[in-house]
Amino acid sequence: MPWEAWFTISIVILLIIGLARSWAAPDLLVIGSLSVLMLVGVVFGSDKLPSPSDAVAGFGNSGLLTVGVLFVVVEGLVRTGGMTLITRPLLGQPRSILTAQARLVLPVAGLSAFLNNTPIVAMFMPVVDDLCKKTGISPSKLFLPLSYAAIFGGICTLIGTSTNLVVNGLVVSQAKMPSLGMFDITWIGLPCALAGLTYLLLFNRWLLPDRKPPISFSDDPRQYTVEMIVQPSGPLVGQTIEQAGLRHLPGLYLAEIERNGQILPAVGPQEHLYTGDRLVFVGIIESVVDLRKMRGLTPATNQMFKLDSPRTQRSLIEAVVSDRCPLIGKSIREGRFRTHYNAAVIAAARSGKRINAKIGDVVLQAGDTLLLEAHASFAEEQRNSADFFLVSRVENSSPPRHERAWVALLILLAMVVVVTVEWLDILTAAMIAGGLMILTRCCTGPEARRSVDWSVLIVIGAALGIGQALETSGAAKTIAQNLIGLAGGNPWVILLVVCFLTTLFTEMITNNAAAVLVFPIALSSAQSLGVNFMPFVMAIMVGASASFSTPIGYQTNLMVYGPGGYRFTDYLRIGIPLNLLIMAISVTLTPIIWPF
Repeated sequence: MPWEAWFTISIVILLIIGLARSWAAPDLLVIGSLSVLMLVGVVFGSDKLPSPSDAVAGFGNSGLLTVGVLFVVVEGLVRTGGMTLITRPLLGQPRSILTAQARLVLPVAGLSAFLNNTPIVAMFMPVVDDLCKKTGISPSKLFLPLSYAAIFGGICTLIGTSTNLVVNGLVVSQAKMPSLGMFDITWIGLPCALAGLTYLLLFNRWLLPDRKPPISFSDDPRQYTVEMIVQPSGPLVGQTIEQAGLRHLPGLYLAEIERNGQILPAVGPQEHLYTGDRLVFVGIIESVVDLRKMRGLTPATNQMFKLDSPRTQRSLIEAVVSDRCPLIGKSIREGRFRTHYNAAVIAAARSGKRINAKIGDVVLQAGDTLLLEAHASFAEEQRNSADFFLVSRVENSSPPRHERAWVALLILLAMVVVVTVEWLDILTAAMIAGGLMILTRCCTGPEARRSVDWSVLIVIGAALGIGQALETSGAAKTIAQNLIGLAGGNPWVILLVVCFLTTLFTEMITNNAAAVLVFPIALSSAQSLGVNFMPFVMAIMVGASASFSTPIGYQTNLMVYGPGGYRFTDYLRIGIPLNLLIMAISVTLTPIIWPF
């Protein structure tokens, strides 16, 4: 191999070690490795290392752009509550980690068989985050199974992943064979998916980490009292407390229900909700924010409907009343708080104890912490006011636009349909869907910009550049040819080597690049042996999608890396056995279904 190949391999090894030992954030490590390759290529004038234009070409990759735009589509679904309408019937209220995983991976795998797995993972990520908050399950127990389930579903049909379509194109153009059918790969993909899902559900207890955030929800000393009204003809009318999901918000409990002038204390989980019920909750701010986003509940105060600014421009503000506030000693209603500050008080906290009074009847004292609904500029306007000790904005607290939930869902459905019937490619469809989310006010422009996780995009783009370096330097091709040469003339052994090589390159570069790289080598080997090429096609398809052992091999693995709180070694521990299992199944079954 030329020196460029050895140098590229050395950089990749250092990158893997750095990720495994958490030397720095993944985006810094990957972009740093790519920068070193670029620098050495420029200094030594090598055309086998990526030039600046080649190195950054990955940032214009359609797959990376699709991921970025899909963040906006998901933001529209989250801001309108549309995701809840889709996923709540699927996920329900799981009582254990195993139940939560089963309810998550099965629908995700089923959807990914017919839809691109990247948008599936993007759509389910905020849902998994909410589920973890409500159930107390560690995010590390759910995010990696989410990615793996999407991968499993993708290998079950021809359209399940772009890799299968790329390989099918090579079958027609290079191998001069008929195009594969929609379900040809199902004979191999379905057993692999079932075995993989079974493996995840059986062994996750030992293989998946159980990492909890350093600060628990219960550590917050502020216990707000907040009142909510059950909306007439809303989705919660007639449901029990448990069915409505009001018993599963962390750090929050339902203290009482006021119904027709009567107080119902110590409410049980089977108590039914009726129109106009006034629910009194006590809990921490994170759960109060979640409570406000539930369809069918509205804050009990009518003051928020009298505010000047539209609800889409409001957010929650925490304000601590100072001893110089002119409203001290007066109730919120008597002091005309809303008129005075153009802000509505929706919850109050005092010394960590419940304030036993309706919000409007709370008599303000110095040190009271108020949760306000106000224009986003309130925090800046009142930050230096003598009326408050402290004013801070609560992130991601804008009220949901429930009236636009079905608009967001229709946009999502339209995107899925046009991609499935191949009217548009996934990038074009996603860009149109993202634009429609903003135009129809499912999310605003600033919300769309904030929704993009730039660190994920940086890692994907830089990883594509490193993969290109492995290919152009000759390192990948040389390794492949030498390993296949060691296999001799046994087609079974060569099939195993082809599957292993494809899987190995997928973990280091990208799935599509790995398939394109190994395909001509496998075709040449099959032709020289005079055997059926179809087993090799299936091995390449499965191997190129079976990326489980590193976060850099598949973009859905990268997407869950940060939110799940994973380390590089987590992928190795659970992914290597999974790689071996999928490889064993595909190499065993493929020659039986398509004999050599």
